[in-house]
Order: sequence, then C-alpha cells, then structure tokens
Amino acid sequence: MSDASPRGTYLVIAEVLREQIVEGESLPSEAALMRSHGVSRNTIRRALKTLEAEGVVEAAPGIGWRPAGSGDRRSLADRMNDVITEDSLKVGDTYPSEAKLCERFDASRTAVRRILAQMEGTGLLATVHGKGRTVRALPTPASRP
Repeated sequence: MSDASPRGTYLVIAEVLREQIVEGESLPSEAALMRSHGVSRNTIRRALKTLEAEGVVEAAPGIGWRPAGSGDRRSLADRMNDVITEDSLKVGDTYPSEAKLCERFDASRTAVRRILAQMEGTGLLATVHGKGRTVRALPTPASRP
C-alpha cells in the first residue's frame, strides 16, 4: 500500500478482502496479505478483526482466517488424524508429507508440524529416516491429539 488512506489503511484492506470473499475468492495467509499490501502484520490483523466483528470472516485455530461459515469446522488435529481413515492408510503406509498437508488443509507448516508431533507422541505416526512419516497405529477416538 503506497499511499496512506484518510480512512485508515486497515479499513481499505478490509474492504478489499470483503470484496474478494463476496466474489468467492479464498482468503490468503496473513503473510501473503502483508506482502501484497506492503503493510505490517498488525495492520492485516486489524483488518481481519474488523471483518470478524462484522461476521464476514472467522478465526480457524491452527489454520488462520476463513470466510465465516465456510469449510470444515473440525480442528486441524482432528482433520489430520482423519487422514489415516479417509485415505485408507494401513499400519506401515506412508503418511502425506508436510507440504501436501499444508496444501490440503490450507494450513501453515508450523501448525502442521505441531499436530504431526502430537500424532507421533500419541503413537499414531513414526518417522522413518529416508521415508518420512509412516502410520504406526490406526486411530481410535481416544488417540485424538
């Protein structure tokens, strides 16, 4: 954003995001918004908080922001846990890579890594040198991270 706005830069960004959401576009990450608008994270968050107060977007723990009422309401941990069942993985099968999980769930690498560590800690996954992560056990309701 090259010129300061008399309305407040965050309000201008909020309006741009509102229009993108109405047009059905996905909501970029905070980092992507910072780059595209040339502003700080605080300015982006203020714009997002404005839209949240209006009911246009909602915070999705472990994922970021998304249009209100859209998408899967399960936590990232539950969705990553369910990959084993949804992809019909068996013990010993390779679990999807971090990059594929980030893309699949539109989540940050940090969030994905945190959940993967939890899944390893509960015994669902194991890291095999040179192979990535493999399924070590099949999920049960009690094994959810």
